[in-house]
Amino acid sequence: MNGKVILEKKQFDITLDRLCFELIEKHGNFSETALIGLQPRGIYLSRRIHARISEILNTSKILYGELDIAFYRDDFRRGNEQIIPSELKMDFSVQDKNIVLIDDVLYTGRTIRAALDALTDFGRPSKVELLVLIDRRFSRHLPIQPDYVGMAVDSRANDKVKVEWKETSKNDVVHIVTN
Repeated sequence: MNGKVILEKKQFDITLDRLCFELIEKHGNFSETALIGLQPRGIYLSRRIHARISEILNTSKILYGELDIAFYRDDFRRGNEQIIPSELKMDFSVQDKNIVLIDDVLYTGRTIRAALDALTDFGRPSKVELLVLIDRRFSRHLPIQPDYVGMAVDSRANDKVKVEWKETSKNDVVHIVTN
Protein backbone atom coordinates (compact mmCIF):
# COMPACT_ATOMS: atom_id res chain seq x y z
CA MET A 1 0.00 0.00 0.00
CA ASN A 2 1.36 3.42 -1.00
CA GLY A 3 0.10 6.64 0.44
CA LYS A 4 0.52 10.37 0.04
CA VAL A 5 -0.29 12.98 2.69
CA ILE A 6 -2.51 15.68 1.21
CA LEU A 7 -3.43 17.61 4.36
CA GLU A 8 -1.25 17.90 7.47
CA LYS A 9 -2.03 19.32 10.93
CA LYS A 10 -1.33 22.99 10.21
CA GLN A 11 -3.19 22.95 6.88
CA PHE A 12 -5.95 20.94 8.54
CA ASP A 13 -6.49 23.64 11.19
CA ILE A 14 -6.39 26.47 8.63
CA THR A 15 -8.92 24.62 6.47
CA LEU A 16 -11.29 24.10 9.42
CA ASP A 17 -11.09 27.79 10.33
CA ARG A 18 -11.75 28.82 6.72
CA LEU A 19 -14.82 26.58 6.58
CA CYS A 20 -16.11 28.07 9.83
CA PHE A 21 -15.72 31.63 8.59
CA GLU A 22 -17.44 30.75 5.30
CA LEU A 23 -20.39 29.41 7.30
CA ILE A 24 -20.49 32.48 9.54
CA GLU A 25 -20.40 34.75 6.50
CA LYS A 26 -23.39 32.92 5.01
CA HIS A 27 -25.44 32.17 8.16
CA GLY A 28 -24.65 35.07 10.50
CA ASN A 29 -25.66 34.23 14.07
CA PHE A 30 -27.11 30.80 13.13
CA SER A 31 -30.52 31.65 14.58
CA GLU A 32 -32.22 29.87 11.66
CA THR A 33 -29.46 27.31 10.95
CA ALA A 34 -28.56 23.91 12.36
CA LEU A 35 -25.36 21.94 11.86
CA ILE A 36 -25.76 18.18 11.41
CA GLY A 37 -22.86 15.73 11.32
CA LEU A 38 -23.25 12.45 9.47
CA GLN A 39 -22.46 9.27 11.36
CA PRO A 40 -20.00 7.74 11.69
CA ARG A 41 -17.03 9.76 10.36
CA GLY A 42 -18.59 13.15 9.69
CA ILE A 43 -19.18 13.74 13.38
CA TYR A 44 -15.53 14.47 14.10
CA LEU A 45 -15.57 17.31 11.59
CA SER A 46 -19.02 18.54 12.62
CA ARG A 47 -18.16 18.60 16.33
CA ARG A 48 -15.10 20.71 15.61
CA ILE A 49 -16.97 23.04 13.25
CA HIS A 50 -19.73 23.48 15.86
CA ALA A 51 -17.26 24.10 18.69
CA ARG A 52 -15.18 26.57 16.66
CA ILE A 53 -18.16 28.57 15.40
CA SER A 54 -19.59 28.65 18.95
CA GLU A 55 -16.22 29.97 20.15
CA ILE A 56 -15.95 32.61 17.40
CA LEU A 57 -19.54 33.83 17.92
CA ASN A 58 -19.33 33.41 21.71
CA THR A 59 -22.58 31.45 21.90
CA SER A 60 -23.80 28.05 22.99
CA LYS A 61 -27.11 28.29 21.15
CA ILE A 62 -26.22 26.89 17.72
CA LEU A 63 -28.42 23.89 16.96
CA TYR A 64 -26.35 20.77 16.48
CA GLY A 65 -27.20 17.16 15.72
CA GLU A 66 -25.66 13.88 14.61
CA LEU A 67 -27.60 11.85 12.08
CA ASP A 68 -27.29 8.10 11.60
CA ILE A 69 -28.12 7.05 8.03
CA ALA A 70 -27.46 3.30 8.35
CA PHE A 71 -31.04 2.24 7.56
CA TYR A 72 -31.46 4.77 4.74
CA ARG A 73 -28.54 3.56 2.60
CA ASP A 74 -29.33 2.02 -0.78
CA ASP A 75 -27.06 -0.91 0.05
CA PHE A 76 -29.00 -1.66 3.25
CA ARG A 77 -29.69 -5.42 3.53
CA ARG A 78 -27.54 -6.28 0.53
CA GLY A 79 -24.82 -8.01 2.50
CA ASN A 80 -24.70 -10.61 5.21
CA GLU A 81 -23.23 -8.25 7.79
CA GLN A 82 -25.51 -7.04 10.52
CA ILE A 83 -25.89 -3.26 10.49
CA ILE A 84 -25.22 -1.65 13.84
CA PRO A 85 -26.54 1.90 13.96
CA SER A 86 -24.76 4.73 15.72
CA GLU A 87 -26.36 6.77 18.47
CA LEU A 88 -28.79 9.32 17.06
CA LYS A 89 -28.39 12.82 18.47
CA MET A 90 -31.19 14.92 17.00
CA ASP A 91 -33.31 16.60 19.65
CA PHE A 92 -34.86 19.26 17.44
CA SER A 93 -37.07 19.61 14.39
CA VAL A 94 -35.48 20.74 11.15
CA GLN A 95 -38.79 22.22 10.01
CA ASP A 96 -38.18 25.50 8.14
CA LYS A 97 -34.53 25.64 9.25
CA ASN A 98 -31.43 26.05 7.13
CA ILE A 99 -29.49 22.82 7.52
CA VAL A 100 -25.79 22.28 6.93
CA LEU A 101 -24.99 18.59 6.53
CA ILE A 102 -21.36 17.85 7.39
CA ASP A 103 -19.30 14.84 6.29
CA ASP A 104 -15.61 14.09 5.97
CA VAL A 105 -15.36 12.84 2.36
CA LEU A 106 -17.78 13.24 -0.55
CA TYR A 107 -17.26 10.38 -2.98
CA THR A 108 -20.21 8.86 -4.87
CA GLY A 109 -22.94 10.98 -3.26
CA ARG A 110 -24.87 7.98 -1.97
CA THR A 111 -24.24 8.81 1.69
CA ILE A 112 -25.63 12.31 1.16
CA ARG A 113 -28.70 10.95 -0.64
CA ALA A 114 -29.33 8.69 2.35
CA ALA A 115 -28.85 11.64 4.71
CA LEU A 116 -31.42 13.68 2.80
CA ASP A 117 -33.90 10.82 3.16
CA ALA A 118 -33.17 10.47 6.89
CA LEU A 119 -33.44 14.21 7.42
CA THR A 120 -37.07 14.27 6.32
CA ASP A 121 -37.99 12.23 9.42
CA PHE A 122 -37.22 15.38 11.43
CA GLY A 123 -39.24 17.85 9.36
CA ARG A 124 -38.97 19.76 6.11
CA PRO A 125 -35.97 22.09 6.06
CA SER A 126 -36.11 25.46 4.38
CA LYS A 127 -32.74 24.78 2.73
CA VAL A 128 -30.06 22.08 2.91
CA GLU A 129 -26.39 22.75 2.26
CA LEU A 130 -23.44 20.38 2.28
CA LEU A 131 -20.01 20.89 3.84
CA VAL A 132 -17.23 18.36 3.29
CA LEU A 133 -13.59 18.29 4.25
CA ILE A 134 -12.57 16.41 1.09
CA ASP A 135 -14.41 16.42 -2.24
CA ARG A 136 -13.44 13.59 -4.59
CA ARG A 137 -14.72 15.51 -7.59
CA PHE A 138 -14.82 12.99 -10.39
CA SER A 139 -16.41 10.05 -8.61
CA ARG A 140 -20.12 10.86 -8.39
CA HIS A 141 -22.86 8.35 -8.98
CA LEU A 142 -25.49 10.97 -8.14
CA PRO A 143 -25.74 14.68 -9.03
CA ILE A 144 -24.71 15.96 -5.60
CA GLN A 145 -22.22 18.80 -5.11
CA PRO A 146 -20.95 20.41 -1.88
CA ASP A 147 -21.54 24.06 -0.98
CA TYR A 148 -18.44 24.25 1.24
CA VAL A 149 -15.24 22.32 0.49
CA GLY A 150 -12.10 22.02 2.55
CA MET A 151 -10.08 20.52 -0.30
CA ALA A 152 -10.97 19.07 -3.70
CA VAL A 153 -8.91 16.13 -4.90
CA ASP A 154 -8.71 14.23 -8.13
CA SER A 155 -8.18 10.54 -7.49
CA ARG A 156 -8.47 7.26 -9.29
CA ALA A 157 -11.31 4.87 -8.59
CA ASN A 158 -9.07 2.42 -6.72
CA ASP A 159 -7.62 5.18 -4.49
CA LYS A 160 -8.97 5.71 -1.01
CA VAL A 161 -9.04 8.98 0.86
CA LYS A 162 -8.33 8.31 4.53
CA VAL A 163 -9.03 11.02 7.10
CA GLU A 164 -7.41 10.49 10.48
CA TRP A 165 -8.74 12.46 13.45
CA LYS A 166 -6.84 13.12 16.65
CA GLU A 167 -9.94 11.85 18.51
CA THR A 168 -9.42 8.36 17.08
CA SER A 169 -5.83 8.44 15.86
CA LYS A 170 -2.64 10.21 16.89
CA ASN A 171 -3.19 13.34 14.83
CA ASP A 172 -5.16 15.13 12.14
CA VAL A 173 -4.02 14.13 8.68
CA VAL A 174 -5.52 13.20 5.32
CA HIS A 175 -3.93 10.60 3.02
CA ILE A 176 -4.64 9.31 -0.44
CA VAL A 177 -3.91 5.61 -0.32
CA THR A 178 -3.32 3.67 -3.53
CA ASN A 179 -3.87 -0.08 -3.48
